[in-house]
Amino acid sequence: MKLIFAGRSAALFALAAFELGIGFAAPASADDKVVKIGVLSDMASLYADINGPNTVMAVKMAVEDSGLAAKGWKIGVISGDHQNKPDVGVSIARQWIDTEQVDLVDDTPNSGVALAVSNLVKEKNSILLNSGAASADLTGKACNANTISYTYDTYMLAHGTGNALTKAGGDTWFFITADYAFGAALERDTTAVVTADGGKVLGGIKHPLNTSDFSSFLLQAQSSKAKVIGLANAGGDTTNTIKQASEFGITAGGQKLAALLLFINDVHSLGLKTAQGLTFTESFYWDLNDNTRAWSKRFAEKANNHAMPSMNQAGNYAGIMHYLKTLVALGGNPHDGAKVVAKMKEIPTDDPLFGKGSLRADGRHIIPAYLFEVKKPEESKYPWDYYKLVATISPEDAAKPLASSDCPLIKK
Repeated sequence: MKLIFAGRSAALFALAAFELGIGFAAPASADDKVVKIGVLSDMASLYADINGPNTVMAVKMAVEDSGLAAKGWKIGVISGDHQNKPDVGVSIARQWIDTEQVDLVDDTPNSGVALAVSNLVKEKNSILLNSGAASADLTGKACNANTISYTYDTYMLAHGTGNALTKAGGDTWFFITADYAFGAALERDTTAVVTADGGKVLGGIKHPLNTSDFSSFLLQAQSSKAKVIGLANAGGDTTNTIKQASEFGITAGGQKLAALLLFINDVHSLGLKTAQGLTFTESFYWDLNDNTRAWSKRFAEKANNHAMPSMNQAGNYAGIMHYLKTLVALGGNPHDGAKVVAKMKEIPTDDPLFGKGSLRADGRHIIPAYLFEVKKPEESKYPWDYYKLVATISPEDAAKPLASSDCPLIKK
């Protein structure tokens, strides 16, 4: 069979497969110990630092740490760049599933890509292990039996940061929102929290993905006189907004920025002088406890630029570890996505990064979340010492209650 690939994504995909020496797999028996994982990420754009190549490395760490190779398992990892385009992401994932016998698609930063791939894995009875995309719709109205959201979602972010800032007196908001599925979901979920707490949304404006100049958006936010400017964006868009807001003197003028999704890599890029005082919500921080520190130091030794892991990269590691543990419990790889996901939901999650938890019927990983504040420069004692813990959010409060879920898998 002659396969014709088009575009940069296919080239990256083919290169990754070639480098790992992965060929076509034969049909499997019930106790098959052959597994193939495809890491579908943003390899070169605004989410590359918080996911990207270091996510691939985290997945390979999980495979190595599982110890399954010494027990006769053959586990391959390939990668591709979805370029933040749903059609590109689906094309790569379809090629992987149909031709390359990929069992699980991993990561998918960019909610538009994740929602499209989630539909595909349902159609193909494969698996999407999402750690990068935030839209709560993945475990809500768009949920299915083949998709898991392991690390966080827009409900968690809204109920952590939005709730804290509104109750602290930030009762008027203006949103600067990335104009795609993630931004829309985050603004929607945060608006619900703000209004429930008695606050008001005075307005908002949407910007294209991967924007470099936020001056016009910031001027509108500034003129709104809102006490809080909610940044419903991520990665390079968030850091650009924060840098330019500082240049405009917005926070000095009394308005507060709410970085509704912020990562350790963003803080590192901004520097503590610019990022200090930002309040945000995450489910992982490298310096949270002895277990997170030990693993994160191992990660940083291997990582590009020796960066500490983002929440998403940690989630990919932990999610793959749980997946592989599930295959062992099944006695091999059945190459049946819905069957594997159902078993993943039966087995409690337990890893050194997120601790004990569970996978709910809707595919949501139930774990605590943490409200953090960025330290002042003088408060930081060593490299990457950037966060101080403000509050811990219980697993039950960090996830949308099943009673109000619109996931079709939930029986009311």
